Amino acid sequence: MSDDDQRLRRWRLMLGGSAEESTGGLGLPGDSQMDAALAALYDSSKPTKGTRRSAGLGASAPKVARWLGDIRTYFPSTVVQVMQKDAIERLGLTHLLLEPELLDAVEPDVHLVGTLLSLNQVMPEASKATARMVVGKVVREVEERIAQTTRAAVTGALNRAARTSNPKLRDIDWNRTIAANLKNYLPEYRTVVPERLIGYGRKSTAVQRDVVLAIDQSGSMASSVVYASVFGAVLASMRALKTSLVVFDTAVVDLTEKLADPVDVLFGTQLGGGTDINRAIAYSQSLISRPSESMFVLISDLYEGGIRNEMLRRMAAMKAAGVQVVVLLALSDDGAPSFDHDNAAALGGLGIPAFACTPDKFPELLAVALERGDIGAWADKNRPA
Repeated sequence: MSDDDQRLRRWRLMLGGSAEESTGGLGLPGDSQMDAALAALYDSSKPTKGTRRSAGLGASAPKVARWLGDIRTYFPSTVVQVMQKDAIERLGLTHLLLEPELLDAVEPDVHLVGTLLSLNQVMPEASKATARMVVGKVVREVEERIAQTTRAAVTGALNRAARTSNPKLRDIDWNRTIAANLKNYLPEYRTVVPERLIGYGRKSTAVQRDVVLAIDQSGSMASSVVYASVFGAVLASMRALKTSLVVFDTAVVDLTEKLADPVDVLFGTQLGGGTDINRAIAYSQSLISRPSESMFVLISDLYEGGIRNEMLRRMAAMKAAGVQVVVLLALSDDGAPSFDHDNAAALGGLGIPAFACTPDKFPELLAVALERGDIGAWADKNRPA
């Protein structure tokens, strides 16, 4: 098949049966099955509120199971995940995920985990074991992606923060040593005379920092909840950190004791409902006993249902006490989040920038925060173009 024919074939699959004549139709084995799978999800006029697509999957579990099998056969996993997400959102298939045979057929991803967690309270016992397996698979994949980078970034940051003026040779921070001794540059020898060595200690086994993660459980934060829970588990495994994790809506739940298993953490959440950020901050403050050695990470879209002025006052008080405060509007790969711009601006006025962060960048952000670097400058530098 020529490049032109291949291009027309793709257009035909994308546009549906209405483009049959203008694109020349489908010719490769499996094309008709791919077309049928796409048609079941996309080929109908845009539905109005309260109506179902005429070409949709309906509410038949067997039909959905066959469709899930078809799309896994004919499309790569990244496309399958997008189609599953569209089917759940556009065709109202959420309730079908309560059936174990369908959970066995889906392609697990972060968005699917968020949907399952939102159903946690109504999920029948027969489905919970399968749901935990689905969630566990995604958690393992996320952990493999982030764990090593996170541990390396945090360990390096803590080592650099524990500086000494009398380091052993292997512990000298040459970049900072040279920068600190540039005034001692000897042009005739083209060298720097290091009167003052800067290094960092590596032998401390004591807890060096306290980290409190507070995660908004509102429905729009589903992906952030998944990633933050796994990051929390990774940080909790490091002896140099004392990590606490709280989740909140209008109530606050401390899940620190579950951090050994991020799957348990996720099933301890309840996505959806209102939001009382002020209450969550108040509880988090109670966990901080040494402010100058503590970092507080609030992950929220900042839509406050509690007392806004009190929330801002508490954040200002934590910062003034020496706590390194980080506010993330999202911790996910989902792109620009929806958030309360007024509250974000108010926090910025307090010197607390609020911004979104991808999971791949979060370890670097942690390192900057643990070294008490300029978080605002880091956020500006890493802001999406």
